[in-house]
Amino acid sequence: MPSKVAFTLGPFHVRWYGITMALAILAGAWLTSVEARRKGDNPDYAWQAAPFLLITGFVGARLYHVVHNWGTYRANPQDIPAIWEGGIGIFGGVAGILVGALLFAWWYRLPLPRWLDSGAPALLLGQAIGRWGNFFNQELFGPPTSLPWGIPIDVQNRPAKWIDSERFQPLFLYECLWNLAMMGILLYVARRWAHRLREGDIALMYGIAYPAGRIWIETLRTGNWLVAGVPMAQIVAGASILVCSLALLYRHRSEVARSAAGT
Repeated sequence: MPSKVAFTLGPFHVRWYGITMALAILAGAWLTSVEARRKGDNPDYAWQAAPFLLITGFVGARLYHVVHNWGTYRANPQDIPAIWEGGIGIFGGVAGILVGALLFAWWYRLPLPRWLDSGAPALLLGQAIGRWGNFFNQELFGPPTSLPWGIPIDVQNRPAKWIDSERFQPLFLYECLWNLAMMGILLYVARRWAHRLREGDIALMYGIAYPAGRIWIETLRTGNWLVAGVPMAQIVAGASILVCSLALLYRHRSEVARSAAGT
């Protein structure tokens, strides 16, 4: 659905979704710079990378949505760039940011795993803030609820089967809180066990922590992109958890073996 307008400046419409995305990018760049400085890296790279990663992230997020709705966009290809009309997929956005980070690190000759570790908690912070764009657009809500934190949804935005319901599960809020909790855990782990971590471990933990929350949230979501009856987001999340878990175990296989042996 089209993103709601916050205010107008002459011929320009400033939309709530754009405001939340801008805040998410600024917060993410700030936290990345904080982590970089803590580890002795140049924090300016975080701010330099932010505009580039914003572009690659949006491209990836939009492509994910377009593939999901290819039947519609195949008949109306002129609508593919119309991101202001709504329609992005967070897993596509994460993939786009990862590709952008790879290119940025290659261009500036930076150690990618080290910088991915600095950016992983920041990405969770950005996602937590960005989810409030769904609130303003009345998106990412679940079934009707009588819980006190249920959110009102306008009639035109309700699924037909729940047209007479007024308050719904705020899935965007659940994901926001989950992301903030996981951000806190990753920041704690990065400090508490820094002597045992390898570069890239925190990024791999992100690949487990965020998808775990999405698997749960998708069970409450309506209008999912289904593949063989399973939400595509759950498939992607499950694959991410499996791959990242195996990668962590492989990287620390000697420590795991010692623990199993009781030494």
